Amino acid sequence: MSLNRRNLLKGMAATASAAIGSSMFPGIAQAAKTAVSGAPKRIIFFMQNQGFDPKTCIPSGMSNSGSLANAKLPEPIRALQPYRERLHIINGLHGVHTSPSHSAFFGALGGYRGSDGVPPSGSTIDYELSKVLPETLLPHLCIGMDSIENMRAKPTVANLSASGAGQPIFMHSNPNHLYQMLYGGISKGDIRKQHEARSSMFDRIEKLAAAKGDSLRGAAKQRYGHYVQGFNDINGLRERLGGVSEHLREFAPAVDDGYANPEFETDWHDRLLDLGVSALKSGITSVLTIGSGRGEIFGAWKGLGVEQQGHNLGHMKQPDNPIWVKIRQYNSRMLVKLMQELEGVPEGSGTMMDNTLIVYTSNNADAQHTSGKTWPVMLLGNCNGAFKTGCFTQLDGTRPINALYTTLLRSAGVNCERFNMSEKLAKKFDSGSGPLKEILA
Repeated sequence: MSLNRRNLLKGMAATASAAIGSSMFPGIAQAAKTAVSGAPKRIIFFMQNQGFDPKTCIPSGMSNSGSLANAKLPEPIRALQPYRERLHIINGLHGVHTSPSHSAFFGALGGYRGSDGVPPSGSTIDYELSKVLPETLLPHLCIGMDSIENMRAKPTVANLSASGAGQPIFMHSNPNHLYQMLYGGISKGDIRKQHEARSSMFDRIEKLAAAKGDSLRGAAKQRYGHYVQGFNDINGLRERLGGVSEHLREFAPAVDDGYANPEFETDWHDRLLDLGVSALKSGITSVLTIGSGRGEIFGAWKGLGVEQQGHNLGHMKQPDNPIWVKIRQYNSRMLVKLMQELEGVPEGSGTMMDNTLIVYTSNNADAQHTSGKTWPVMLLGNCNGAFKTGCFTQLDGTRPINALYTTLLRSAGVNCERFNMSEKLAKKFDSGSGPLKEILA
């Protein structure tokens, strides 16, 4: 039986909220072979909250576009120094039209106006790419990192990604729940018992919800149908993962005490990253979105020795600030880990990293309180020569982040001139059309 992978769930209970594709993937190990040559086969979005000050990534003395070959990267991203030939630092994009304040929320990846509590007005770039990249069991996986209190109280939240207008995609923040979802069927002991209990519960809820929904009419019945479909998709994903259980055993991370008894929130951050990496390496997903701070003004990094947390972090200047140096260095080490893990997996005539693009930026342009006038971005990887790397590009500030997203879609084979921007809006906020030629090889 073949199901439509683009029919993502539209609603589910909070404890299991996640955007789940509903395809029956015919051969999980074959995913990479279906991509167009030179196009990305997987894309990772890493979104840091509170803003991304360009001075924390642009080498000192560089004000014009140029090579990074002899550049010394700033301290916050120094971990990327050995990888600068794979790095492309971009400055001069803008997101004024997203009206960011504490965050652009869905607007950061959607390229439209976003605000706290406002539902998405359209799909986001990560979801759109998940539809056209090589087919996987779970086209799009989102993980969100926050304080340990927030991750426990709200194991799933939706602030960054969306499959359409009013259709948010949830981020997983509790690694125990995510592990159960991805690998519960091949686990032993308590994890297996919890997985089976949750699976049985979801089966019962789906049947009860379907029966209850039959008595409704009109819009209420349609909304209830979305809810029922959410549980149907969860149950279907569980079954599909079970069908490739032997393949998944090779990639499932080892469960240690950091899952059940984290000392700091960073213990969970690290394990969420491990699960994201395993999902990419195993072929479960082709798009990974990481929300550090979960797209809001919160977040904590006590495991790095940073006692301050949440909103106050955004009121600190980032350049030369020892606190933000630690946070950005931590992020950079995560980026290095992503690259190294993917480099270790052969794919075609190279490795998985050769066919992967990592996009690092903020959901709030350059600062917590910002107009969005400048929105720095770092790219890692060239996707077999599709993107320029080893360089810094300074744009003139007249093209929006939407132009970057158009470029990503073009690289994946989608013929589009604009992403989520009407001609009327473009006349005010975009000096050009089509992809950013400055970043394509």
